[in-house]
Amino acid sequence: MPNQSRPKVKKSRALGIALTPKAVKYFEARPYPPGEHGRGRKQNSDYKVRLLEKQRLRAQYDISERQMARAYDRAKKAEGKTGEALVVELERRLDALVLRSGIARTIYQARQMVVHGHIEVDGRKVDKPSFRVRPDNIVMVRERSRDKHPFQVAREGGYATDGETPRYLQVNLKALAFRLDRDPNRKEIPVICDEQLVVEYYAR
Repeated sequence: MPNQSRPKVKKSRALGIALTPKAVKYFEARPYPPGEHGRGRKQNSDYKVRLLEKQRLRAQYDISERQMARAYDRAKKAEGKTGEALVVELERRLDALVLRSGIARTIYQARQMVVHGHIEVDGRKVDKPSFRVRPDNIVMVRERSRDKHPFQVAREGGYATDGETPRYLQVNLKALAFRLDRDPNRKEIPVICDEQLVVEYYAR
């Protein structure tokens, strides 16, 4: 499991991105890496810059290095730019789309919902966060889970982001359901990443 025990706020500051809503205010107050040398000038090699970008992308999807490498291998075989295909590949993960739909507040909560068997795809329970959702798949919270507190909060829009729901999703929060209409476009996916640096990291 890639869920590291390192506090999410420290990890957010180290990577330069807020990984949870709670981390946002801490990150705004201290927008530099943790530790006594966090504000010091550091020399970044090309390798370190690419490594950091890869770690940032990994962290936003909370995946292991092995999962990341597999996604990269699949992206290499896709048409178009490998970097964009990589981000689209990761965005089609079930836990990522549960987060985007507003059913979960964080990627960590979305993963937990899936692992605990609360989510079904086209009427069948799926407990693998890495499950790749396909266009026209209908994802919803299972009937037996809908009265649990997190899903009651989600139904009332408590986890919905301030921004718009991504255009590749059709969401019905009252029904705790969504459909992937089509494959996402990279520019629509709300992750912070220079994916070309990630490609360069793996291509080295």
